[in-house]
Amino acid sequence: MMYMLDCLLNFIRRVLDTIFSRRITNSLLIFVKTNTGTVVPVGLDPKWEVRDVKEFVAPKLGMTPEELMIIFAGKELQDSELLEEYNLAEQTVLHAVKSRRRSFKRKPRVSTCIEEDEEFDDTKRAAVNFYVYCTSPCANTTVGKIRVRCFKCKSGAFTVDGDPKNWNDVLKPKRITGHCEISQCTDGEVGWSEFYFKCSEHVTKGENDEAVALHLIRNNLHDIQCLACTDVRSKVFVYPCDDGHVTCLECFCEYAVSRLRERRFVFDNNIGYTLPCPVGCPNSLINQPYHFKVLSKDHFEMYERFATEEYVLKNGGVLCPQPNCGAGILVDDDCDKVSCINGCGYVFCKKCLQGYHIGECLPKEEQLIIDITGYSVDPKLVSQSKWDDASKVKIKVSTKPCPKCRTATERDGGCMHMVCTRCSFPWCWLCQTEWTRECMGSHWFS
Repeated sequence: MMYMLDCLLNFIRRVLDTIFSRRITNSLLIFVKTNTGTVVPVGLDPKWEVRDVKEFVAPKLGMTPEELMIIFAGKELQDSELLEEYNLAEQTVLHAVKSRRRSFKRKPRVSTCIEEDEEFDDTKRAAVNFYVYCTSPCANTTVGKIRVRCFKCKSGAFTVDGDPKNWNDVLKPKRITGHCEISQCTDGEVGWSEFYFKCSEHVTKGENDEAVALHLIRNNLHDIQCLACTDVRSKVFVYPCDDGHVTCLECFCEYAVSRLRERRFVFDNNIGYTLPCPVGCPNSLINQPYHFKVLSKDHFEMYERFATEEYVLKNGGVLCPQPNCGAGILVDDDCDKVSCINGCGYVFCKKCLQGYHIGECLPKEEQLIIDITGYSVDPKLVSQSKWDDASKVKIKVSTKPCPKCRTATERDGGCMHMVCTRCSFPWCWLCQTEWTRECMGSHWFS
């Protein structure tokens, strides 16, 4: 009798051990999102199979494990697959939706390699990475990971019908079909997928935590030489020309900086301020400006400043001529008076870029020659008889020209009402026009 009781107790212990053997030994915080929008934080063990996840999550969602379908990165996870096969990071979002019986056959998974018509061995495939620019919090070029969602409702509860074969499948919309599990969206009907990227260097901040794909920076799986230095580097820049010319990142930076200093970037109305392939290939403009983030901070700030200036000039604007300013200003076509409102406050003529004046602009060769002494000056000798550059900058910064006779005038205090010592013209220091009662009422002493 005692023997039978011991056997029964041992059997009960084995059953309890089996029930509680699925303890979380290495907890990974995962967010499980349902098709109703409910988000449930769950601690999972990466060693678990997907069926274990369903058994663990189903009671929390009020379903049975058989009813659940787990979706991640555009793929329905199969029961026998291990979580660790997907390299899930902290706070990754899994989608748990009620399974629908369908007659179509799903294709397996979103590939981690987007290369057109290429097959690689396992050692090279392990080295494949996507590169992205993480705007926040990393603010740097990092390794990224690809994700997919519904093009219509932006839900991640979406399974794709096929893998992306090249970068066009990822960057362009409506290339690969799939099925959205949100009933309010397509109710199981065929829809379009939308791919996006996330940074793998920081803990995800949710589904809206996106990074910019740097699709021209790739691992050098073919061991191609750089066309500039002939070195074979592990990471290269592939230009978007038909021949796909390749340089290492160091040579790309040298190419970009040299063209930047020479103001030889190209301004394209659709792409912006960019560069073509250095070989001169047609239709090879870099179409994602974030690629220039690989430059140093100072050089990228220079790129942004030049790009802004080119945009202003292409759209009929002008740049403030004051030293140490250069602010871009969009102006009306029928107005010659320009005020640098958001910059230094300088008021100048749109046509000649000199201080605002009354009457016609001086001819270009006379703009530096103000004859106040009565003797003539040979314009051909002007270039050989210049003041020191620092003196000219000092004069230009600290003085304003009389709107009537252009005599340089310095204000050392007092009100804004100026009277030219040469021609006796009354004018306003701020407006650089004739003094009026409006000037008196608005900024006489300001």
